[in-house]
Parts: sequence; structure tokens; C-alpha cells
Amino acid sequence: MHAQAVLNTGKEELKDFVNKMAAPGAGVYTDSSSSYRSLEAFQHAAVNHSSGEYVRGKVSTNGIESFWALFQRGLYGIFHHLSMRHLQRYLQEFCGRSKLRNLDTAEQMRQVALGLRGRRLTWAMLAGRAAAV
Repeated sequence: MHAQAVLNTGKEELKDFVNKMAAPGAGVYTDSSSSYRSLEAFQHAAVNHSSGEYVRGKVSTNGIESFWALFQRGLYGIFHHLSMRHLQRYLQEFCGRSKLRNLDTAEQMRQVALGLRGRRLTWAMLAGRAAAV
């Protein structure tokens, strides 16, 4: 799972993101937004929500919609407010949760601890007063 805070969801910004994150020829499934029409380097297929189509074979947006639903629940139930300044950090946390979701609790904790090794985030770094490590 990869997510990135963007200023707009225009065609060029979305195309750049997909080009950066997906291998050429990969299957990319989206809704029918015109912003996705220029994904020629991929096996692109879209579902048309406005006509009541949500799944066509293996083409759907259910996975990403689940991710955003969990992110929103995190906002309302845990954080209550997200700063635009730290939005990418919140997104990275939920991407990490998504990657670990199929592991049991002990393995999730082990993976989180391994990811913390050698890293330190001080208040000054978080507040933007020093460089993050």
C-alpha cells in the first residue's frame, strides 16, 4: 500500500504517482474518473460507480476504499484532527498498518519494533526545528 498527500487529484499528479509506484504493465484498477484515462503504460481497468458498477471480475476499488474508510475511522476515533503539515506521516502510519494487517499480533509488534530500530524522532524534529533521522 502506498498513499501520498497531494494538493489536487488532477490527471498529471495522479499519473505521476502511479508511474512512480507501479511497474510498467501492472494492473491498475480505478473508478471512472477522467483523471485516470492517461495510464497507457499499465493494464488499466475502471469500474463505473455512477452506473452502479462496483466490481467487474477482479476489477474493483474495494481495497482502496477500505483503506480510506480505516483512515477516516482513525481520524474520528483516534486523532480527531490531522495537521496538513503532518498528513503524510499519518498516511504512512496507515500504510504500515495495512501491510501488517494479515499478521498475528505478536508478529505485528515484532515488525513495528524492527522498523523502529536505529530511528529516533524528537519533539524538535516533529515540530520542524531539526532534521529527522
